[in-house]
Amino acid sequence: MAAWFYPYPPLIPGTLIKRYKRFFADIELEDGTLITAHCPNTGPMTGICIPGQPVMVSESHNPKRKLKYSWELIQVDSPPTWVGVNTHLPNRVVHRLLTERVLAPLAQYEELKMEVPYGQERSRVDFLLTSSKDPSIYVEVKNTTWAEKTLALFPDTVTTRGQKHIRELVAMLPSARVSMLYFVNRGDCTAFAPGDCADPLYGQLLRSAIAQGLEVYACSFNISPEGLWYQGLLELQI
Repeated sequence: MAAWFYPYPPLIPGTLIKRYKRFFADIELEDGTLITAHCPNTGPMTGICIPGQPVMVSESHNPKRKLKYSWELIQVDSPPTWVGVNTHLPNRVVHRLLTERVLAPLAQYEELKMEVPYGQERSRVDFLLTSSKDPSIYVEVKNTTWAEKTLALFPDTVTTRGQKHIRELVAMLPSARVSMLYFVNRGDCTAFAPGDCADPLYGQLLRSAIAQGLEVYACSFNISPEGLWYQGLLELQI
């Protein structure tokens, strides 16, 4: 079976000068043009937001957009590895993985819905998989870019939103299946663990949830300027 692939639109190379105010990145293109691109990642981007590193941006032709370019990738060293920046992309990729039944543990369903309201804390689950024969499956997706050597880590900062999502998923047990899907947006990792030094409470909640029945899938992707290749599930060090 051929490797599963999700293509990027044509990307433009450049070099990161600086990121600021969370949503802006100054980038120098290969021809020397200086641009300000939209940064579609509101987190701290721990370990990957490094001035001077190669980046890739996409270009929008929508005249209503304030910024013409969006920052999509950055290359980190040791060894050189492309990392996905755009936090809006993982849900689109996972939607295709689910609809094409690529993820075997999450393939047994009849209907797929997105952004479904649920829970007592007014959450919206990324995907709800339903079947007339089997329990519903709630799937929450978390973009993961932080790594220490070959260990992917999430989160890279305190995330009260992420803590809430774990509580909401656990509350659906045992009448439904619940799963956390960590989208490892870089190809140099061999295992996944919670980022305890960034958010100890998140790690505690995650381990407690697993003991109660939460399913965890750390999906690995090899990233290039052409697109993403799905590499399978990483080992869990939890």
